[in-house]
Amino acid sequence: MLSRLDGRAEVATEVIVKSREEYRCDEYFALDLPLAPAIMVGEEIVVEGKDIDDAAVEAAIRRHLEPSGGEG
Repeated sequence: MLSRLDGRAEVATEVIVKSREEYRCDEYFALDLPLAPAIMVGEEIVVEGKDIDDAAVEAAIRRHLEPSGGEG
């Protein structure tokens, strides 16, 4: 999916891959990160523990990239 976003927006991505056991250890839970599979945009957990469609991820990225001054 990340490759399909290439060229649409300048977005830095980080992919974290661990074994199932690493995602379920106490040290990982202490990080307060979502359970895999998951997608985070900034600090927002967009989806956790299930698949998500491309449009929902793109919408979350757009929300994250919008200037915050336009609200209110």
